[in-house]
Amino acid sequence: MKKTRLPADLQAAWEQIEQYALDYGLDFFPIIFEVLDYKTLYEVAAMGGFPIRYPHWRFGMEFDQLSKGYTYGLSVIYEMVINTNPSYAYLLEGNEMVTQKMVMAHVTGHVDFFKNNMWFAPTNRKMLDEMANHASRIQRLINRYSYEMVEDFIDVCLSLENLIDYHAPYIRRPEAQTTAPIVAKEEEETPVEGLKVERSYMRNYINPPEFLEQQRKKQAEEQQKARRFPENPQKDILLFLLNYAPLERWQHSILEIIRDEAYYYAPQGMTKIMNEGWASYWHSQIMTQKALTDSEVISFADHHAGVVATSPGRLNPYKLGLELLRNIEDRWNKGKFGKEYEECDDIQAKRRWDKQLGLGRQKLFEVRKLYNDITFIDEFLTPEFAIEQKLFTYRYNRNHDMYEIASREFKAIKEKLLFQLTNFGQPFIYVEDGNYNNRGELYLRHRHEGVDLKQDYARDTLRNIQRIWSRPVNLETAVEDKKILISFDGSEFKERKL
Repeated sequence: MKKTRLPADLQAAWEQIEQYALDYGLDFFPIIFEVLDYKTLYEVAAMGGFPIRYPHWRFGMEFDQLSKGYTYGLSVIYEMVINTNPSYAYLLEGNEMVTQKMVMAHVTGHVDFFKNNMWFAPTNRKMLDEMANHASRIQRLINRYSYEMVEDFIDVCLSLENLIDYHAPYIRRPEAQTTAPIVAKEEEETPVEGLKVERSYMRNYINPPEFLEQQRKKQAEEQQKARRFPENPQKDILLFLLNYAPLERWQHSILEIIRDEAYYYAPQGMTKIMNEGWASYWHSQIMTQKALTDSEVISFADHHAGVVATSPGRLNPYKLGLELLRNIEDRWNKGKFGKEYEECDDIQAKRRWDKQLGLGRQKLFEVRKLYNDITFIDEFLTPEFAIEQKLFTYRYNRNHDMYEIASREFKAIKEKLLFQLTNFGQPFIYVEDGNYNNRGELYLRHRHEGVDLKQDYARDTLRNIQRIWSRPVNLETAVEDKKILISFDGSEFKERKL
């Protein structure tokens, strides 16, 4: 492993933690630790963990929010690690040794997850260099076109950064490119007449009517397909805009940068519960079984309790991920899975069930490799686990002006969790037509999932897409189960029922 710039005492602790992690079977990229004062650490955190990013007010706003949280004792960043090879992690200067050791153990879990989870496989492991290149490219654009102009366009692009296809790196989809022009010329249809026939009585034998009808249908389908642009609905709206929007070269560069960075961060959003649960599981194992001294037990318990603490109105991914992984380990150790166990109707027998298989740790490494948050919850969340963890859904009661428990039913709990995780809880929007009404207008479709779009968000999104597309933009959605079309032509919004 590559040596770091740690002080001697932290270096010795890291070498110890590193060996414990390897002994447990963790497999991680080389990890380079840096010790930072709180101001520098929060500056890096505001920029997504990277020391160099392009200049933008958003990073300053993030820093202001994070630093105030630290100053007023509302939040503390214990650890931060980035998915690169080698991986870089940051320690807060002044933390007591037990905290630093816990963070190091936690980081080994994260980097093992980055390296081995299949959802991180397509990501760019040299993103540290890539981020620096992005910063340099945008700085050159600022020097040439002015800070205000570049910042304004970055604002537009950042507002659309979630309009990508999160599963594109793993599933081959129809390409968002076609040879069709954006505004097509009307062409006269060539009639289907079949082979030339000199004797009329032979016409039906040489060109059977059913064959001609089949050819006419085929021609109509091909013409319809040729008129459709794109040929298939496109979920990666940013890619479609990169391919077809009338962007200047510098605008194309900025949009391309925003899209690349959005895809880099996407797997972290797709595996937040699993990733934090996995890291918490291993920092708990390493610290309690190997690395803690007697004098550090109370301090570690206090820090660990803070990490997995729950509070009303929010889901703690550390807590849910850790407890579900522990539940899986226990079930596979005792054989609480499979046909025999599922068909057992005796509640007491299921509670006492123990085949002593000892497969828990092996199953955990398999889960770490193959699953993301959605498949993890869908596969392993059980009614017993929901009862044990006191899970429930809640809703806002307007009459009493307060939140209240809506349901403790397992089906409702699972559906709510999966709904929040699917597409990060964001609406599904597709490019349906890039030449709507043969006028080069953009037609987007919202796949309604039972929740109406927030109208102010929808309008802001349309406004910014129109700035890039330059022609009118239309969005088909539903409001109270009625289909409507929202249109923006650059100056005013219009709505009409479909």
